[in-house]
Amino acid sequence: MSITNSAVLVLNRNFQPIHVTDVKRAFSLLYQGVARALDEQYRLYDFEDWAALAAAEKEAIHTVSRVIRVPRVLVLAAFEKLPRMRARFSRNNIYLRDDDTCQYCGRRLKRTQLNLDHVIPRSQGGRTCWENVVCSCITCNLNKGGRTPAQAGMTLLRPPARPKWTPLSKGQGKWHAYREWVPFLSLTDAAYWNVELTDDSR
Repeated sequence: MSITNSAVLVLNRNFQPIHVTDVKRAFSLLYQGVARALDEQYRLYDFEDWAALAAAEKEAIHTVSRVIRVPRVLVLAAFEKLPRMRARFSRNNIYLRDDDTCQYCGRRLKRTQLNLDHVIPRSQGGRTCWENVVCSCITCNLNKGGRTPAQAGMTLLRPPARPKWTPLSKGQGKWHAYREWVPFLSLTDAAYWNVELTDDSR
């Protein structure tokens, strides 16, 4: 993957993660003044100040006149809200949630060796939803047939549930998470950075 297609974490102005974008789009946001780059010491930079920083060769964009360091975290200048997004109910997302692992026998397999199983079969009123569909190997699916796990004498590894959305969900499998992202993807660290300061806590 080229450096221009690598990932940049985008935060709202309250330092909460809302999106992951590529370096090309990140530079566009930075250049337009829509966002500022954030360094390892949590200092914010506009485009000109960021471009003036010394750049490491492997994490830089080369232009005609200069070498510009790639930002790994951007902070939007005006956006405060968190997007109300939920993980889409899709075959790919079910495989991601279940880590390509049969939820009955626990074997991790290639996706061509897996299918989806209704925990409570549709013939018994089971719905096609996050809470009733799991990743299953073909053998376990055939053994279970049109029965519930209890009726078939099988046990689920864990009950299926709707996954929580994160900024990485949309690009899961596509993006590489960088160490600069860690403080913003950890709830403990995010709470520390987002707590409102008072005069006596400076």
